[in-house]
This record gives sequence, C-alpha cells and structure tokens, in this order.
Amino acid sequence: MKWIAALASSAFILALPAQAADITIGVAAEPSAMDPHYHNLGPNNAMKRHIFESLIIQDETQALTPGLATSWKALDDTTWQFDLRQGVKFHDGSDFDAEDVIYTLQRVPNVPNSPSSFAIYTKSLESLEAKDPHTLIIKTPGPRPLLPVELSNISIISKEAADAAVAGYKAAGGDAPDWPKTEDFNDGTLAVGTGPYTFGEYIKGEKIVLNANDNWWGGKADWDKVTFRPISSNGPRVAALLAGDVDLIDNPPTQDMAALEENPDIELVQGLSNRVIYLHFDHFEEPSPGITGTDKNPFKDARVREAVSKAINREAIVERIMGGVAVPAAQLLPPGMFGNNPNLKMTAYDPEGAKALLAEAGYGDGFELVLGTPNDRYINDEKVAQAIAQMLTRVGIKTTVDASTKSVFFKRRNKYEFSLYLAGWGSGTGEMSSPLRALVGTPNKDTGFGGTNRGRYSNPDMDGVLEEALQTIDDPTREALLQEASKIVMEDYGILPLHYEVTVWAMRKGVDYTPRTDQYTVATSAKPSN
Repeated sequence: MKWIAALASSAFILALPAQAADITIGVAAEPSAMDPHYHNLGPNNAMKRHIFESLIIQDETQALTPGLATSWKALDDTTWQFDLRQGVKFHDGSDFDAEDVIYTLQRVPNVPNSPSSFAIYTKSLESLEAKDPHTLIIKTPGPRPLLPVELSNISIISKEAADAAVAGYKAAGGDAPDWPKTEDFNDGTLAVGTGPYTFGEYIKGEKIVLNANDNWWGGKADWDKVTFRPISSNGPRVAALLAGDVDLIDNPPTQDMAALEENPDIELVQGLSNRVIYLHFDHFEEPSPGITGTDKNPFKDARVREAVSKAINREAIVERIMGGVAVPAAQLLPPGMFGNNPNLKMTAYDPEGAKALLAEAGYGDGFELVLGTPNDRYINDEKVAQAIAQMLTRVGIKTTVDASTKSVFFKRRNKYEFSLYLAGWGSGTGEMSSPLRALVGTPNKDTGFGGTNRGRYSNPDMDGVLEEALQTIDDPTREALLQEASKIVMEDYGILPLHYEVTVWAMRKGVDYTPRTDQYTVATSAKPSN
C-alpha cells in the first residue's frame, strides 16, 4: 500500500497532460443536495468542489491557495481586501465579478430548511463592498483572523442565474421565495458555477454525472466525464471495483485490504486525515442518562474521566480493530496541523491506575454505563465502541453498547440521551479552533461556541483563551493560544481523543489518487496514470 503523509508537505503536484478519459467513482456516502449552501456535510462539501469554486481553495493538505481570489490581505484588524480573478466565466457564459460574491454571501444565511447552515462562516461579516468589479472589501465587527479559511468553505454562485430563477418564481405568482430554492440546484437549473466540471445529471441514490468544463480558467480538466455512484455497503463497493464497474472507491473495509493489496489490477493509497474519533462525557445531567449503580453523575469528577482514559488501550484499538489504518490520538488535531500542541502526550494504558482513580473518587465498586455509538458513520465505529466497552468493564465500569444508524444516533445524541458517546470530528478549517470551538466550547449562540458540544462541557478558562485566539491576527501568537486552550481541555479530560482516521482509497491501474486530509473523494485529486 502506498502511504502518502498528506500533512507532511504542501508541495504542489503538477498535473499530467490532459487525456481523453472518463472515470467512475464509487463513494460510501452521497450528498444530500447539489445546492452548495444547503448542508454543511462532508459528501456535499466534496461534491460542490467540482461545479463551484470558492474565493480561496484548500488543497489536499488544507493549505490555502488562490481560487476565485488571486490574493487577499488584511488592511487593518477589521478590514479585508480580496482581489478577484479576472476573465472567469460561469458555465452559462456570464462573467464572474464581485457582485456574485456579495450575492452569495447574502444568500448563505437565507437557505430554506438548511439542516446544517454555512452561516457559521458568514455571521461575522459586517459589510460587503464592491470597490470595483474585481476588488471586494469586507468589514468585520472585530478582528477575524480566520476569515480567509472560513470563506474557503463558501462556494460562489451566479447572481445573474439566481436572479432569473427568483424572477421566475415571482412571475408564476403564489408564495414565492426571495432566494433561489435548493430544488433548482438539484435539477441543474442553478448548478451553474465556475469550476472544472459542469452539471450533467443527478439521480439521488443512483448517480451524479459531471462533464469537463472546456472553458475553465484553470485549464483542461483531467477527465472528460466523471460519474459518481453511491454504494454505501462495503461489500458491493469493493465488488464494483474488482468487476471494473468503478475505477476508484473510498474507504475499503480493513478486512479486505490484504486481498486488495495482492490484486495486481488494484492499487491502494492512504493518508492521515484530520478526523479525530473521540469519546464525549455528559458533564451536565445529574443523574446522567444511561448510568446506573449510582445517583450521581460520575463524569463530573475529573478523576473518573481520567480513569476512563487510562482504561482504554488506544494502540490495541489501532492495531486490532483498525488494522493499523489509524493513529492513536493525544489531542483533537494530528501533528503537523495548526494549533497542535507537541507537548501533549497520549494517556498511557494503565488499568490498575484507572481502578485506583475510581476508588479515590468513591466508585471502587464501579457503576454501569451505556455507551452510544453510530454503526455506519466512522470506520469500524461499532467495533471500536465494543472494544472500549470491554476495556471499561475490566476496570469496574460495566459497559454495554447502544449502536444505531447515523440518522438515529445523531438525533438521539442531539437530545442528550447518552452519558458517554463515540463520534468523530474533521476540521473544516484545518486548524485547532475548529474542534475546540465546536466540541468543547461552552454552548453559546452569540459566540458560536459549542455547536456540537453534546456533552455540555464548560471551562471558562479554555473559553477565554480560545476567544483571544480567535481575535488574534498574528499567526504565531494565535497558534500558541490554541495550543494553550487544547492543553487546558486535555489536562481536564473534558473530552477523550481516541485515534485519527487514516483514509484509504482503492483504484484500478491507470488511476492515481492524492490523499486528502479532509477525506474528500473528488475527481480533481484523481489523475490518469502515465
């Protein structure tokens, strides 16, 4: 298997000469819509990159590179200038300019029925000004050092096409919306971007077809036609690859990798991702749901949380459950990424030390616990949870696993039904503020902290350091603050990192794939082999 440490270098890989070729890609998960602003979800974020582009692009290592903006700079602590690329055309032939960006940023918080809004990236914008057609001025109410990386998550749509769609609603009468509908993107009407591929066909559950944009400003795309086939089950996805029905798949199951490696027609490539698999405690309820044998919530005691951490053999999970396709974790972001604290060490496996801490905290006789987990969201998620349950049981915390499909699990988690649950987080920004703000920041709508903090952890010291980091323009100073915030959480055992996923792609001979830290499976990272 080829190991490519995507975090180790941000060097550009030169594209091979364009070839007339098609590619079919089998993916484990499909997008919920073709609307680039509808759902902030991994499969959606991967798919939109083909048709739409952002001002700033995250490369395979999540380093920021010019996109529809050729350059950007902070004029002062609250004013940013973005110089836009000239000569860019949308797929319908219309010109791209600053008005399209302004319209896009205004539309983002107004997407109807968004299950996970991109407004988290636009709520800090105070004013937008087109200084000229290719110069955009953005003002923020306070220092916003992460504005460039936040805007890298916003795909730019055509104002002209959107206005035409809305005008059509109005002409038809009735209760017409003021902003374009998600349905107009799904049927291709508004799937009009500036990206390397144009919309071809979208049949939910069956396929998504894209065609090369011959007028793309970046040159000729590597593939004439790209077909994505959603194949959620591991066995059929591997079978499709072996049969030649698809050319590339993501996330082959660990139990099949040895056989795939021995197949002369198949190649594997893997890279360390930014996704951390973690355990989160209930820090709030008393008593806590799923805990019996005590009227208290044991997880309010840091000694108990530390005991749980000591009871878990992370290296054994990586080797035995993950087949070596993971890296044990000491914090919420892997080494090499912005904000990782090199001084933090993984909790050593120490079951006797765990028992001693439980006794010291008054739980020498243990207690019973239900561990919640999805069974179809993360690599070997239920198997990992079962292994953890056995480890906790050995130190006196009798643990059973409550596993369910991701759609059921996340609804239950969001209702705070678990005292301890397993989940994962991938940093969309590529730096430490993303998991800290979402997973362990004190839930606060005004600050945007705690959006995924379903353990309701709260540490004012950490919040204060994180808030300071988010307003610090100087990169070295901001990174030091993020490292300190991470240290506070880890030493408090507020959340338990388990491992970082290593993402694997399998492909037939004739295709090369560059691993991505964001785990996205995209045609733009696939190249025809020489």
